[in-house]
Amino acid sequence: MKLTPSKINTFNLFKLPSVFLTGVRVKTIDDNSCTVKVKHRWINQNPFKSMFWAVQGMAAELSTGALVLGKIRDSGKKVSMLVTNNNASFTKKATGRIIFTCKDGHLIDEALKKSIETGEGETFWMQAIGTNQDGVVVSTFNFEWSVRVKR
Repeated sequence: MKLTPSKINTFNLFKLPSVFLTGVRVKTIDDNSCTVKVKHRWINQNPFKSMFWAVQGMAAELSTGALVLGKIRDSGKKVSMLVTNNNASFTKKATGRIIFTCKDGHLIDEALKKSIETGEGETFWMQAIGTNQDGVVVSTFNFEWSVRVKR
């Protein structure tokens, strides 16, 4: 069964309520890219009237993690996944609607293949870029994911 935005958003409602309550929603997902939207609102703002960095981080991580989940599901194997490292840069106040896009789905395939062959953990970096409604980059997040096939 393929992952869809609706399935992911419903999962978040029940299993990750803070993601859901702050307005983080998957907009699109395919084999190589995922977009996640979040709108600046009272519940997710900081004292400076912009979106709290952690809300941006949740949206950015979801745009990468949903791709990893989809690839694991497609592999048919039991695989553990974990963020082992991350960094971010913030270039403009995040106000209005912010869209986080990750186009790094292709990076997952090789890591999963190696982990399935060797049984060892594999790591790879994925990037999510957040842009406002004017197309201006407000933040960039990098996540190092680790995958390991369960034996």
